[in-house]
Amino acid sequence: MATQKYDYIIIGAGSAGCVLANRLSEDPATSVLVLEFGGSDRSVVIQMPSAFSIPMNTKKYNWRYETEPEPYLNGRRIHCPRGKVLGGSSSINGLVYIRGHAYDFDEWESLGAQGWGYRNCLPYFKRAEHYEEGGDGYRGSTGPLHTTNGNHMKNPLYGAWVEAGAEAGYIKTEDCNGFMQEGFGAMHMTVKNGVRCSTANAYLRPAMGRPNLTVITHAMTRQIILEGKRAVGVVYDHEGQTHQVHCNREVLISSGPIGSPHLLQRSGIGPAKVLRKAGISVRHDLPGVGENLQDHAEVYIQFGCKEPVTLNSKMDPLSKLMIGLRWLLFKDGLGATNHFEAGGFIRSGKSLRWPDIQFHFLPAAMRYDGNKPIKGHGFMVLTGPNKPKSRGYVRVRSADPYEHPEIQFNYLQREEDREGFRRCIRLTREIIGQPAMDRFRDGEIAPGPQVNTDEEIDAFVRENLESTYHPCGSCRMGEDDMAVVDSELRVRGIAGLRVIDSSVFPTEPNGNLNAPTIMLAERASDLVRGRSMLPASDAPVGLVEDWENSQRSTLPGRNVRV
Repeated sequence: MATQKYDYIIIGAGSAGCVLANRLSEDPATSVLVLEFGGSDRSVVIQMPSAFSIPMNTKKYNWRYETEPEPYLNGRRIHCPRGKVLGGSSSINGLVYIRGHAYDFDEWESLGAQGWGYRNCLPYFKRAEHYEEGGDGYRGSTGPLHTTNGNHMKNPLYGAWVEAGAEAGYIKTEDCNGFMQEGFGAMHMTVKNGVRCSTANAYLRPAMGRPNLTVITHAMTRQIILEGKRAVGVVYDHEGQTHQVHCNREVLISSGPIGSPHLLQRSGIGPAKVLRKAGISVRHDLPGVGENLQDHAEVYIQFGCKEPVTLNSKMDPLSKLMIGLRWLLFKDGLGATNHFEAGGFIRSGKSLRWPDIQFHFLPAAMRYDGNKPIKGHGFMVLTGPNKPKSRGYVRVRSADPYEHPEIQFNYLQREEDREGFRRCIRLTREIIGQPAMDRFRDGEIAPGPQVNTDEEIDAFVRENLESTYHPCGSCRMGEDDMAVVDSELRVRGIAGLRVIDSSVFPTEPNGNLNAPTIMLAERASDLVRGRSMLPASDAPVGLVEDWENSQRSTLPGRNVRV
């Protein structure tokens, strides 16, 4: 059998891989192969926005990674879901569309990611997006990725939450993805006409009819084929057989913050000590592969609700059936939203230029996996520090691609992160204690009024912290010796090989990761094609007045003992 050759081989049809597949195949003279271990995303539980907890916790669509016992979380193992399906994690995530703060990207640039400042990234956010409210200097109106506010905060709890934030002394923001991130207001989601707008729906499916694009599902990439210090193809398993395929130009790894370092290491690219321990021959000693792993984490702060307006009354089987039927028939109603329709971004202290705490507000009290709703009515705030200092790693165990790597985040390793959670809990209590919530608030369920001291809060966090499912950083971009890829996402020391996904982020953006991952892939597609970059933006960045001297804009209307 003749050896197959493509111009580009993309490994992973996830948030980044689908973008690359679409953009690179726009040129009919360019042949593109996509290898994806998962299968079809044609499932109601994927496409219906409110059902996201189901695929997130289903073996069929989720790699179901789990950490090693986390030393600062009482030895608990933490669930680390990653999408194993067309669309990757964009097909199983909570659909939240948050770009991060402008200064997050300037921070990347200051850490060595040349050309990745906000002025360079904003044009690619805009190119990707079709915002339902229309475009402006910050938002896109013609891109493949549709964004919306779901049901536009019809539930009265959303408005009360935003008002409570204002009463606590913070500003309201018209658009947290626009001029001013800081403040309380609507949150956006990747939904089009009531259906999940994953990258599979937005980017891959429109390109599938192109004769120059080949997508192979249920294909496990074993390793990159190297000739000396050049990537020339890949070895993959499909339908019980092992295949080789070669490329004319480049291999593009888009397997995510766990999968990408794992593949590099299986291919002999990574820290020599780690590779030798796993019995893998060292082809290229690159010490940063798998290091610098970081993640957002959160706790649930839950309250009872006096009025029967929460989603807790919709958790019974009959209500779920009716929601599902309405969605199937009309693509609207409670099935057409992720229910995270309002949130907020604040600074935890004065002298911080941009926010470091994010709130997701949910008009229900339950576990994130959709299980165990409380009896009666309740609501909750999901929160945690958005700029974590703790760092972990991803390390290969063997050359077997089906054996999960060793994953350790080291949550709460750093005192800054522990203090961050204390502030999150106390500031949330203060917000919920404002007059706007009096009509609804009916006692704190978790952590509970008995949890007050630093020690008590720390104990609660250690036992209840969960991942927000935003891992990144394990193939860091930069120009120093610990960087894995350079500023054009080329693996340092290996020709013909790039990593393009959230693993290259130097630090966590101040928000959910799907939007910046899509932006990264949009910009990367121009780098790969050797195209001129989109002109840099000069859009101004909003900062709260007197941020140097004050944690919030005004004193809270009601002093709440926290």
